[in-house]
Amino acid sequence: MPAVLAALVFIACAAPAQAQGLNLIRDQEIEDTLRDISRPVFEQAGISPSSVRFILVQDSSLNAFVAGGQNIFVHTGLILETTNPEELVGVIAHETGHIASGHLLRTHEAMDDLRMQTMLTSLLGIAAAIGTGNGGAGMAAVSASQTLAVRGFLRHSRVQESSADQSAVRFLQDAHLPLGGLVSFMGKLSNQELLPESQQSEYVRTHPLTRDRIDFLKNAESTQRRKGDVPADWVEKHARMKAKLYGYLYPERAVNETGTSIAARYGRTIALYRRGKVADALAETEKLIKAEPDNAWFHELKGQILFETGKVSDAVAPYARAVALAPRAGLLYAAYGHALLESAGNDKSRLTEAVAALKRSQRTEPYQARTHRLLATAYGKLGEEGLSHLHLAEEAAIRGDMGSARREVLLAQQKLPKNSPGWLRAADIQDQISKKDKKKN
Repeated sequence: MPAVLAALVFIACAAPAQAQGLNLIRDQEIEDTLRDISRPVFEQAGISPSSVRFILVQDSSLNAFVAGGQNIFVHTGLILETTNPEELVGVIAHETGHIASGHLLRTHEAMDDLRMQTMLTSLLGIAAAIGTGNGGAGMAAVSASQTLAVRGFLRHSRVQESSADQSAVRFLQDAHLPLGGLVSFMGKLSNQELLPESQQSEYVRTHPLTRDRIDFLKNAESTQRRKGDVPADWVEKHARMKAKLYGYLYPERAVNETGTSIAARYGRTIALYRRGKVADALAETEKLIKAEPDNAWFHELKGQILFETGKVSDAVAPYARAVALAPRAGLLYAAYGHALLESAGNDKSRLTEAVAALKRSQRTEPYQARTHRLLATAYGKLGEEGLSHLHLAEEAAIRGDMGSARREVLLAQQKLPKNSPGWLRAADIQDQISKKDKKKN
């Protein structure tokens, strides 16, 4: 399997992912969409949008939850179940209510420190789990052996749920967004409380519903004074996000999509590629690019298909176009840098370009272990041994392999000029390792 992928792809797991824990997904387009539709809610909650991280979980069940601070986990099943962006932003507003009300902090205080730490470790190996996956925007798997304990940790009380509902209503109203989406989504779940727990969705198991909550939301909707509509582009973004997920996760269904909208064609094109019909997928991608030449994600898709089918040099141009159109997309820069590196051979000029792209990726994606591995390779080819060892140390530290990190730091310091930026960074890593060792002891 190629080492860098630009959109949703699967990474082999050591054990069945569903049995072990969470399958995490990285995809720049989907993460940006979630962030865009959530921005007004976060602003009304007094939360900086840039401080909230969306983490996609590849799971067909309906669920969303907050863990480890301002991290909102969203199951792909929940996204696919939403009929419109109003429903999705309604769920996000509810989860934002938990953040703003400090429910997670209170839950932490009520738990034994060691047990809490174990469960958070299961959830917050995220940076390493995602970073060590194959590439910038690929799918990664993280083993969470304490799945049942995590579910208990995430379970909210009815009081907390009512409080989060009230906050969500306030945020949506103040942002002039309709309440109908939250009401309709909760309505989809309302009958599940009558089912045995084993048949309920994860969302209902961890977010208990009551008739009072439903009545409160319906009353708030009926009395909402200013019922604004969501921006028109949200509807299209939501449709494309769902189509993309269907294309990657359920290609056998998406390939038979007969719609003529851009979203339908996008999902079908991805499905064609996922089913091995590369020529057809590339032809359809060209049509999408012709329809929207300034769409970074269509150029990304072309780059991905070319890269993964061995046409690495040909992938460089579409990736270059993608990052030009989305200059803040760190995951795209990682894929672009990898394509440059793989096609460079010993061409120092292209290797230098690869380094620049990979370092650009790190501005917004500092915990991607794979990016450090690629930088180590590029610097090694450029004869910069000290920097190569430094990035191998960074990669090992992110992975939690402190033995390798210790070894690579010492090699980096031997090769780098004393007090140079790289040498000082190596000293920082060494200091962090020493602090962790002291903590353990």
